[in-house]
Amino acid sequence: MQATFIHWCIHVLDLEKSLEFYEKALGYTVHHTMGPEDGSWSNTYLVNDQTPFQIELTWNRGRTEPYENGGKDTHIAFTVPDFEAAHKLHEEMGCIIRENPRMGLYFIEDPDGSWIEILPIKNATGN
Repeated sequence: MQATFIHWCIHVLDLEKSLEFYEKALGYTVHHTMGPEDGSWSNTYLVNDQTPFQIELTWNRGRTEPYENGGKDTHIAFTVPDFEAAHKLHEEMGCIIRENPRMGLYFIEDPDGSWIEILPIKNATGN
């Protein structure tokens, strides 16, 4: 059996803040949103033109307590074609939380505390 990875779901407290973060930090925009007519929750799917992989932001009305979106070692990773430009942007955004120059990577954190690893393409492919 072979499976295809289609999306990563994270629960968010402030949907607008998260949408702004993922668009600015990683170039992801809204593809579609689904949820009940009463607006009690929504699943918003984000995409970019670099990969078929989607990010699903799940929001629940009235939620005020932070979500446990996995531990700090649980993360997703993205390659970027211009590592220095990405680092500069993320530095300006104030979302870099850990750097590992020896390994040539760093981590950013989204508004809900989820960690995202950033690598230059050459580090991810071993070239």
